[in-house]
Amino acid sequence: MQSDWLQQGPLQWLRDVGKQVKVKAGRGEEHRGWLLTVDPVSASLVLVDFLEDAASVQVVMGHAVEQVEVLQEADQETAERLQTFFAPPAAPRLGPEELRRRRAGVRRWLEKNRVPVEDQGDELRVAGVLTLMAPYRPEDCCSSNQIILDRIQRLIRTRPSPETDPETDPETDPGTDPDPAQSRD
Repeated sequence: MQSDWLQQGPLQWLRDVGKQVKVKAGRGEEHRGWLLTVDPVSASLVLVDFLEDAASVQVVMGHAVEQVEVLQEADQETAERLQTFFAPPAAPRLGPEELRRRRAGVRRWLEKNRVPVEDQGDELRVAGVLTLMAPYRPEDCCSSNQIILDRIQRLIRTRPSPETDPETDPETDPGTDPDPAQSRD
């Protein structure tokens, strides 16, 4: 159906995204799958094939593509699976009390490891160059300094959970006032 893949350009390529395709590539190779995306620079295709409880991802380099044939349109379920295929898992919905506990626990863990941390609204500012947002997991860190970002994320990953180490939970640690605002009388 389509030949001269490289000559068609990104607008045509995008029309085929989300459809099941058969790709003929160099040396007589043939690939089938759902077209997840196309790299606009290299014209490479990312194909997904859904298995029972997993998925297979295949990249076909754009320079090798000879022909792309659309086999079928995606149904509603397949279209939704494709849209959310590489999406990060949704952050858990936590109540304000649990968020406060997590924040206090992460803050204490960082301070215990001699990392400078300060409150900045609902966020924690770490070493003046990293921001940690709710729900205060390693993936909630943001910094342009890759070295510090990596080290703080690793440190947060090693933090004991409150269930295994009550010292990290401000509710059970007698040396910490869980709500500093109440002690300012």
